[in-house]
Amino acid sequence: MQRRQGRVSAGLLLLLYQISQVGLQNVPPVTLGVLALNVFLFVAPVKPLSEACISVNEGFYRRDWQRLLLSPVHHADDWHLYYNMISMLWKGIMLEKKLKSVWFGYVIAVFSVLVGVVYMLLEFMLVKLLDDPSYQMNCAVGFSGVLFALKVLNNHYNPGRVSSVLGLQIPSKYACWVELVAIHFISPG
Repeated sequence: MQRRQGRVSAGLLLLLYQISQVGLQNVPPVTLGVLALNVFLFVAPVKPLSEACISVNEGFYRRDWQRLLLSPVHHADDWHLYYNMISMLWKGIMLEKKLKSVWFGYVIAVFSVLVGVVYMLLEFMLVKLLDDPSYQMNCAVGFSGVLFALKVLNNHYNPGRVSSVLGLQIPSKYACWVELVAIHFISPG
């Protein structure tokens, strides 16, 4: 899990272009802060990915709890950052207006930590159920889990909508699950 640091790349440039198209004045403050933090930590990571990712082995057994805070805001590459932050941009614009900034910030903070905890629990269950200790070594980074939780929350606040997933019209309450499966097949890592 290694990434080149300090490099401006196509995904990052495209992300900045997309944000400029929306207009900074149209992005609520917490959403903008989350975008800025993720971009900053991509360009100047606090730690290498191998020391920021969350796993059962590192997070639970070695008790490196700071990984719960670092893993969601570090990304494997520029396209990982781009897709996550574009998703954050749209979900943030919709939800932050609905929930208001303070509550939305609280939700982001809680989801950011809980996603790492849930990830470790699921990996730990796989170790036990499949009797395969390799699952405790799987190490994850990125904001995808938080985005998935935000999508579920958005669907709760906006029921009855239809989403387009890979060109298919799907009720929004199922779209997040279809997207999860699609992402797994498109980008299994």
